[in-house]
Amino acid sequence: MSNPSRIISTVLSPAIRFWLRSQLEHVDDLHLDIEAGDRQLLGGRINRVSVSARNAIYRGLHLSQVSLVGEQIRTNFAQVLRGKPLRLLEAFPIAGDLLLHEADLNHSLRAPLLANAVIEFLLTLLRSSDATGDELTHAPDEICLQDPQIVLGDGHVTLIATLVPQSSEPTAVVIRTGLRLSMGNQLHLDRPQWLPHAKARQGLPLRDLDGFAFDLGSDVSIQKLALEPGQLFCQGQITVIPAAVEEPETKTGKGDTDG
Repeated sequence: MSNPSRIISTVLSPAIRFWLRSQLEHVDDLHLDIEAGDRQLLGGRINRVSVSARNAIYRGLHLSQVSLVGEQIRTNFAQVLRGKPLRLLEAFPIAGDLLLHEADLNHSLRAPLLANAVIEFLLTLLRSSDATGDELTHAPDEICLQDPQIVLGDGHVTLIATLVPQSSEPTAVVIRTGLRLSMGNQLHLDRPQWLPHAKARQGLPLRDLDGFAFDLGSDVSIQKLALEPGQLFCQGQITVIPAAVEEPETKTGKGDTDG
């Protein structure tokens, strides 16, 4: 029987690398370290996997640096040995660090995933605040986000954009806010302000939106979020849930029904 290092180097490591790259649109300097024993591997269990990468792109989101650790992972390793693709069999937590540079964050604003989230947020803000005297009643899919930009400062983030509805005048938006965490998966606005322009030191306090919360989901737990000039650092944990896989059809014929 092959020793564990040979199984990892010749079968498991290439399979995991292939799976990781299939999830990403681009990645630089992908490093992978696997800890597992021979018996555990053949039973489909991996004790620990460490992954680090630079300049990864996932669903249009640009990640400057990422470092992740997953433990007690169940896979279809017996099928991988027979040439099948690697598949995850159970949900498992991944802990890690994430660094986003301002430039990469702004590239991410071009992706529908983040752009749509920003539009939803701005519409909620404008409907909840009297900062502009205008009333926006459009649905998100009726509005285009023009020239969006994020500026990361010391403890705060500034969002600059223009909302362009299909049938009314554009609305310029400049908002500066701090961010704070609660319960690990609630991200709150902290003393948001509506600014007259991007370089303004002070603006109109949006008191009705102070504490406004974004629910990051029950699978997310963030321990640390740090905003610094030009970059954002995040440390936390997320639960990876395997994609549903269709089971093979049973042998029932076309005319058979459940009885």
